[in-house]
Amino acid sequence: MPPPNLSEAFLAQSPACHWTVDTEQVFQQIYGDPSQVLGKPASELAGRPVAEALEPDLAAAWKDRFSRVLKGETLALRERCGDATWNISVFPIRFESEIRYAGGLAREITPWGNADQELRRTVLSALKAQEFERNMLSKFLHDSVGQNLTALGLQLDLIRMDLETVSPETCGRIAEIQKLLEEMMEQVREYSYALNPSTVERAGLRPALDRLVVRLRDRFTGALRLNVDPSLKLDKKIAVALYQIAQEAVENAVQHSSCSMIEIAVKSSRAGTFLEVRDNGRGFDPADLLGGGRGLGLLSMEHYAAQAGLELAIVSTRETGTTVRAAAQGV
Repeated sequence: MPPPNLSEAFLAQSPACHWTVDTEQVFQQIYGDPSQVLGKPASELAGRPVAEALEPDLAAAWKDRFSRVLKGETLALRERCGDATWNISVFPIRFESEIRYAGGLAREITPWGNADQELRRTVLSALKAQEFERNMLSKFLHDSVGQNLTALGLQLDLIRMDLETVSPETCGRIAEIQKLLEEMMEQVREYSYALNPSTVERAGLRPALDRLVVRLRDRFTGALRLNVDPSLKLDKKIAVALYQIAQEAVENAVQHSSCSMIEIAVKSSRAGTFLEVRDNGRGFDPADLLGGGRGLGLLSMEHYAAQAGLELAIVSTRETGTTVRAAAQGV
């Protein structure tokens, strides 16, 4: 027969951290050290409501998670806390078919994170290759297709002038062809700009964001706001990265958030320059592995931020929407 306190000893001595909260979101039993995951030791959490025990940002995230679990969801999360990576499971605990508690289990997986890092490096390498191909295609559209269409339009102009007195009807048909050519040239320019953010390098961040907003209006019926500090002077590398992050953020908002408002702001402060993209849509938990939060869009933003040395932060809740913030320190 096992000793009666075996379960307690197992939980207390486990390398994982375990905790429970009741339906009022008050911490109950806590085993192990939760300080890396929850920000405080067990002695400062037990018996206290989540909203009071945790720091405000952390409390908001965990209140949302526990609310979902107490309604019947099971969450699989992965979070980086300092230099450590943790796998976290949050699940409902039932008594007589009724959910009475939410349970949490966190296990550090830093030593086993090599495979995940290799996968991330593979994805980022693919993104770099895609970037190169997009740049080449953009260059081909601009330098070859666009210029040839322009030359064709000029040749048609000459032909039309030669035939003005000989065949006015033919001149009318040539004018119709030229109108189609102009529409094609405009589409080629738009595709070229969409594939390559070189507009940022040529004209600056504000004109590039203006074009981004114009393109979005064709697909997004909600409110679009753009606010860029006119006095900003940015290094081209940083400006391109901010544009790419903004583009990914608004694309995610349009496709996934069901929002009615998107705001893009680029401002400066004493600490440096920062970009913020806000939406009021259906937020997500960036740590949620099952919820699809960590998609290619987020990896792309991390890639562009790392290339330019930017600090990237994403804050998202189901009540207030999502804010993507990229900051360039001391710029």
